[in-house]
Amino acid sequence: MYIVCSDLEGVFVPEIWINVAEKTGIEELRLTTRDISDYDVLMRKRLSILKQHRLKLKDITDVIAAMHPLNGALDFLNWLRAMTPVIVVSDTFTQFAGPLIAQLGWPTLFCNTLAVDSDGTVADYRLRQPDGKRKTVEALKSLNYKVIAMGDSYNDISMLQAADHGILFRPPPNVVAEFPQFPVTTRYDALKPIYEKLLTAEG
Repeated sequence: MYIVCSDLEGVFVPEIWINVAEKTGIEELRLTTRDISDYDVLMRKRLSILKQHRLKLKDITDVIAAMHPLNGALDFLNWLRAMTPVIVVSDTFTQFAGPLIAQLGWPTLFCNTLAVDSDGTVADYRLRQPDGKRKTVEALKSLNYKVIAMGDSYNDISMLQAADHGILFRPPPNVVAEFPQFPVTTRYDALKPIYEKLLTAEG
């Protein structure tokens, strides 16, 4: 039986930090895992910027409250969940994800968490486990699932490599160039036949 592990940001919802950058005017916050492959380096940079500009958790969650899923994302996710189980595996944080996951019909979400001080300052971040996306796939395979993984960024690559089938959805050119072994598509309607072929073959 197949199960799908999919990234969240860039696949079903816009990039949270890019939206925060646009709201605050802080261009450095536009950097994401599409640009920097080392997640810890990226997050340390983000935490430093938040401290420098005295931004607190509420400043970020206020931005998230006004965000919506990508056009067509909910319909595609509903279609996919009717065919096979789906787990959203993300490097976002529990404090961020709630409003967006609610708009997607509450799919199962595996993600990380933030350490927040009593005054609302984001002090640190806590990974659920190192390389959690890859380890999620490996755990599911140990339960005799076959896994299809989908993502768009550097931090999704180990998940795609560990899966039985990996798909890049709307990746930047640099990721496509570095990992040509994965099929690439940019539209939900083009994703459907890929999944139909894989799931039909399994059946």
